[in-house]
Amino acid sequence: MAICSLTDFRVLIVPGLHGSGPDHWQTRWQELHPAFERVHQERWDVPDLLVWSARLDQVLRRSARPTLIIAHSFGCLTTVHRASHGATNLHGVLLVAPADPVKFGVDRMLQDAALPCPAIVVGSTNDPWMESDRAVVWAERWGGVFVNGGALGHINAESELGDWPYGQSLLQRLVQQSEDFSAARAPV
Repeated sequence: MAICSLTDFRVLIVPGLHGSGPDHWQTRWQELHPAFERVHQERWDVPDLLVWSARLDQVLRRSARPTLIIAHSFGCLTTVHRASHGATNLHGVLLVAPADPVKFGVDRMLQDAALPCPAIVVGSTNDPWMESDRAVVWAERWGGVFVNGGALGHINAESELGDWPYGQSLLQRLVQQSEDFSAARAPV
C-alpha cells in the first residue's frame, strides 16, 4: 500500500526550549491537524539532549505506524539524536531552525549522526541560534536537504508566520519523499 497523504502518517511535533506557545507555527499546525501529537518534555527549560531523546523514544515506541517528525530548534537536535540511535518507524523529519549543537555542548554527540530517513532542514539567514552556513554544514552531516527559508529569525512565534504556508508546502514535499522512501523499503 502506497502512502499518499499526510493522514497516512502519525505526525509528531517536537518543540524546542520552553515548548511552542500559542502563536508558534507548530501550535497552529496542531490546531489545523488535531491528529498531530506533541512530544512533551518534563522540563522545557532544561535542554538535556539525552533526557529529551529518551522521551522522544518513548513516544515513538507507542505506535508502529509510519511516523513523520516536525521539529524546531533544540527539538531538531533531539530528533537527530533519537533517529540516529534507532527509530524503525520513522519515515521523515522536517527540522526547522535547528539550534547550533555547539551552543549546547552536544556537537560531539551529533557530529556523526546520520538520519535513516528523508530529512528537510530549514534555516534562516538571520537566525540567532544557528548561522545559515553552519545549518548547511549540519544538514549535510545529518544527510538532510537544506532549504533556505530567508530572513525569518529563529522561525518561531516572533517571526509572525501565522500558519506558515511555505512550511506546510515543505511538509507536503516531505510526505512525497517519505512515500518514495517507503516504496524503496518495501519487500519485492
